Amino acid sequence: MPTDAPTLTAAMAAGDRVALAAFYERWFDAMMGEARRLTGGDDDEALDLVHDTMLRAIRSMKPLPSDAAVMRWLQRAIRSCAIDRHRVVMRRRRREAAVAPVSAGAADGPDRTRLAWLEKELRTLGGEDRTLLRLRHQFGWTLAEIGRRVGLEPGAVDGRLRRLAARLRRRAPEVLDE
Repeated sequence: MPTDAPTLTAAMAAGDRVALAAFYERWFDAMMGEARRLTGGDDDEALDLVHDTMLRAIRSMKPLPSDAAVMRWLQRAIRSCAIDRHRVVMRRRRREAAVAPVSAGAADGPDRTRLAWLEKELRTLGGEDRTLLRLRHQFGWTLAEIGRRVGLEPGAVDGRLRRLAARLRRRAPEVLDE
């Protein structure tokens, strides 16, 4: 398949899967470079942005006349995907901050006892369990983001987190039921 911009983008706009693969092959390095620049060199985040950008290209690529036009489109799309991802993370953090206590030092009475117990229990967890909890609850990552980072499907991440929460609830002393 020809890899010139007008032919490739016209074929992609028509839904040609071969063109999509050729486009990805032809433009991956440029997309990755732009994504790395936007993420400060974080390869995992950059790959997520490239993935999001390719999904956007599948949905909305129009025929473009030149490589320069494709590069401009990709730069705008990657920047837009980065902004969208940032907004999602910030909304999640605001929601979580609105319902979560700040720290064990800020809690009083029963809350302090509960937090102290939970902190002790969390220190006894294995590294992978601790990582899953931290990525989900401290950093607010989605199940898909966590799955990509640790090599699991989102459903598997969800199941592990649910089993971990159930295990913690079973070990919880009566003081937590007040």
